Amino acid sequence: MRRFWVVPVVFVALLIPVAVLAGGGSGFDGVVSSIESRYHVRATRIPFMGLVSMVAQRASHEGVSDVHVAEIENFSAPVDGDELNRMVEEKLGAGWERMIRETSRKGKEQTLIFVHPEGERMGMFVVDLDGSEMDVVQVSVDPRHLNDQIGNYEHHNPHADGDGNDAN
Repeated sequence: MRRFWVVPVVFVALLIPVAVLAGGGSGFDGVVSSIESRYHVRATRIPFMGLVSMVAQRASHEGVSDVHVAEIENFSAPVDGDELNRMVEEKLGAGWERMIRETSRKGKEQTLIFVHPEGERMGMFVVDLDGSEMDVVQVSVDPRHLNDQIGNYEHHNPHADGDGNDAN
């Protein structure tokens, strides 16, 4: 009788993963699973992403963290941009706001970018379909640090006045 408590514990332990898989999840994994299911494709998740994320965080001086990447090659199914947008919005959940939606004329190229406030940081979620390849990326960034880094890559115009306007 003392071992009888093991049966309910094992039952619950087996039931939890089934419930999670049946629900499809939310966030990054939910979006990737939904895309795989809807378009009958298989995503390649980048191995050791936790280590890569940690290295990115250190290399960017805390500017980038929590990196998640999935890549889908040989993506040949036609994609309805409205359907893809709804699917991503639904799986990301509340608090995420679409910032960019770009769709080529024939729908072979599509980009969705969503953002989510995370205190002083900003979560970014990108779905990019480019012909036969789709990439799904989620990352947390420090907007102040990102702004500083973008400033390093601005084009310098030697003919511009101090405000960046062309002096000629």
